[in-house]
Amino acid sequence: MASREPFRFQTRIRFIDTDASGRIHYTAMFRYFESAEIEFLRALGVTYDAQRGYNLPRVHVECDFMRVIGHDDLITIEVSLTKLGRSSIRLEFRTFKGDDLAAKGAVVMASADRMTLGSVPIPDDLRAKLGAALEKPPETSGLGG
Repeated sequence: MASREPFRFQTRIRFIDTDASGRIHYTAMFRYFESAEIEFLRALGVTYDAQRGYNLPRVHVECDFMRVIGHDDLITIEVSLTKLGRSSIRLEFRTFKGDDLAAKGAVVMASADRMTLGSVPIPDDLRAKLGAALEKPPETSGLGG
């Protein structure tokens, strides 16, 4: 079985998200990741609902820049669900400017009870929707265990 195709989200960099050098401000990349994440989840039938008994706070974020990303650049962000733990979800992002990888990053969310703020297992309905999108590593052939 081959690895699952990532979800793709395309947008342009807004002027407000750039710094004095004309490049995307480093914190703004996380807003673009979040926009891609929201559309990825929507495609799975998952929306943010304040009425549910849990929330998904971010507990880890990271981003590396490989190319300059500036105002009005057209970017494509690939989103892959790479880990679905008992109470955590890891999404990885790859941002392309044309054919060039310009940035990559990841976000880890924890499933938390909305009232107590404590960790809780990912609810079954959410787990089922996310499980369908979990990136599977490619199968390998040859000898080995």
